[in-house]
Amino acid sequence: MLSSISIKSLYALALAEGEGVGTAYEYYAKRLALGRWLKQVGRPVRLLVAGLPQKYGSSLDFLLLAEELGAAVVVVDERPSALDKLHSSLQAAQAAGWLTAVSPQLLHTANLADLGELDGSYDLSISAEVLQRLPAADRPRYVARLWQLGTAVALFAPNEDNPAHTNISGLNGLHLTEIQSLFPPPHPPAPSPHSPAPSPHSGYIDMPPFPPGIIRSEEQRAQATSGKLEGLAMWGLGYYARAERWLPTAVRRRQSHIVYALATHH
Repeated sequence: MLSSISIKSLYALALAEGEGVGTAYEYYAKRLALGRWLKQVGRPVRLLVAGLPQKYGSSLDFLLLAEELGAAVVVVDERPSALDKLHSSLQAAQAAGWLTAVSPQLLHTANLADLGELDGSYDLSISAEVLQRLPAADRPRYVARLWQLGTAVALFAPNEDNPAHTNISGLNGLHLTEIQSLFPPPHPPAPSPHSPAPSPHSGYIDMPPFPPGIIRSEEQRAQATSGKLEGLAMWGLGYYARAERWLPTAVRRRQSHIVYALATHH
């Protein structure tokens, strides 16, 4: 369902957000997980980006997802500065020839856990680097609200079991069991229209073979878009990313940057 887009191509979106190769690798890793899942879920017509990242990037990869699928997209956040950053990043990407066929509706909400300003329904609600910035007590309410709004939910958060990543990034994290617990089996056992799937597809992704926190100059970033050696390295990173899922769970638990859960109900 999703086209094959290289890490080098995704790097253009990362640059538009002021980020680097690490963000491009993250986007590629998330696309691999989403691509496999969406083949089972089906093509969404309405997509909700339920909050923007706390620190890194503006989720332009989700706008790319909407553009590829031909889905209408709404982006909601409680921080006007984050919505402004997304608007600027999108303009930069479009100036470089990317995301020219997507027109997201940007919406401010007073409370991200409640999303009271939203109405209607969405085929897919998605967020990355959002859950960890919500108070723990608000996370179940946030996920329950996403279930009220639609039939499929995809959540990505920093991996608490990788302190090297969370310490350097300055982000809080979630254990895989914590994100899984937000998708409990139906109770009572009889299914209801808004009961989540008993077993969400979940796991660890985004384990780049370079240390977190690398800072590159603007010249080095620009060279990465055209240099042959950089292009070859990113080509190799793509194969490495595809091999992540075959590594032992214990390794992925310690080294992955992201935990995720994908689930649907009908």
